[in-house]
Amino acid sequence: MSDRAGLFLFSVFMVIVGLAAAGWLIVSGQAGYVDGLFLLLTCLLVAAAFGLYLMFMINRAKESLQPAPAGKPAAAAKAAPKSATSQPVETS
Repeated sequence: MSDRAGLFLFSVFMVIVGLAAAGWLIVSGQAGYVDGLFLLLTCLLVAAAFGLYLMFMINRAKESLQPAPAGKPAAAAKAAPKSATSQPVETS
């Protein structure tokens, strides 16, 4: 399994766990107290952070699947490095 697949699966797992924990805090009534409220906010923050990372990963994968523009070939897009035998620089 590649690193990207592992990170993707871990992120999905963390979003599910964060939302499940938030749901449990609401169902059990613990979210009605100060400690439970902060724990609820922490669970939702973890789920939101990993959810944003999932969106970033999916958007990068979509961009890599799009073909390159037809006007510029990939080899011409990169600038050719200058050779080491360029003109000497005068110093004063």
